[in-house]
Amino acid sequence: MTERNEHTEPYEPTEQQIADAWRSAARVTLAPGPREVSEAAPEPDDEWTLPGGTAWVYLADPKQGLTRPVILADGFNSGPSELDFSWEILERGSYPFISELRARGRDVILLGFDERSASILDNAHVARAAILEAIARRKGQHPLTVGGFSMGGLVTRYALAKMEHDEEKHETKLYFSYDSPHRGAWIPIALQSFAHYIRRLNSAFSNQMNSPAARQLLWQHIAEWGDTPETDKERGTFLAELERVGGWPAGPRKIGVANGVRTGEANEVRPGERAFHGKGLAITGTHLYTQSAGDDQLVAQLRVVTLRRPRIRTSGLPEVDGAPGGTLEGFGILADELNKIPAFIGLGSEADERAHCFVPSVSAVALRDIDTREKLYEPFGDSEESELDEYLCASQNEGHTLVTEELCGWILDRLP
Repeated sequence: MTERNEHTEPYEPTEQQIADAWRSAARVTLAPGPREVSEAAPEPDDEWTLPGGTAWVYLADPKQGLTRPVILADGFNSGPSELDFSWEILERGSYPFISELRARGRDVILLGFDERSASILDNAHVARAAILEAIARRKGQHPLTVGGFSMGGLVTRYALAKMEHDEEKHETKLYFSYDSPHRGAWIPIALQSFAHYIRRLNSAFSNQMNSPAARQLLWQHIAEWGDTPETDKERGTFLAELERVGGWPAGPRKIGVANGVRTGEANEVRPGERAFHGKGLAITGTHLYTQSAGDDQLVAQLRVVTLRRPRIRTSGLPEVDGAPGGTLEGFGILADELNKIPAFIGLGSEADERAHCFVPSVSAVALRDIDTREKLYEPFGDSEESELDEYLCASQNEGHTLVTEELCGWILDRLP
């Protein structure tokens, strides 16, 4: 390492030093909820080891055993599900959902996956195993409630539909989804392009964006930083398989909630605005922008370590970032994690806009596709038909899978 003094040039770390510092200090992956937990979750009453996952069981009354099971499936992220994080989101936020379920005599089964970014079709096998285990261990004949948060709602939707298709009993009376992207989710192309552009320095973000689950969930996807956005073939395969088994389970009543509004009111993100920029020496020149409608729209200028500054443009995409729906702090997470890396490495950054729409309201309530502004922003009322039997939208656009009394209380009132 070159010593610095008043006569030398400013120290510039090598690419390997940047990669090493990144690996030790930052973890850029996108997911809702806290990045850290306040304390460990309490010990479950039981723990089931399943093929491809784990179920953590919290009984309403340990003396009674498992009597009225409610299965809550985990959502999208990278790596295995973590009980502490699930508990933090479901219990220690603005509304103690687990406690309220147990207070109403329901046994809570938190369903986790060995790999949350694996194919939805693969993780559906874990959900099926949990359903069968709950039936086998249940005392009495009370029907199951099965559902999940975000991707977990799609995993359980497919699992139940496939069990019916295969003439396998699931004994489920209520299915629910919590801000699940039934018609697709959205990660800005700007963020996806950045993830792939820095792959040589740290591959975790790119690997998450290119994982089977991401390809299946996202309405528009790119596999390389210079690709043209499109619906990935993995999503096409998943939708075809979902359709093959009937699309939805026919037996249970199907309900869902959205963390966005039904009034058409946009969030505060405006199209074509700078959402993120690099400030450190190694990243100066990187600018990420919110999505604009129209052709040849600039969404990113990229520069990390190298001198080149390619520009990423899109055509024919609507203004999704500001659409009504559950939001994700994608730009904010990126800046926060880069700012954990020591300043001398040169990756200091700032999020001008922290959040963007992740699951549009019309997707969460299975009402419309999300490919045009009209479909995204047009208000909807009770008269419009959803694929769900009943749904509720939040009274404001809020964080994706935010656990609130408004949404959870509505679900609780509909438990069998």
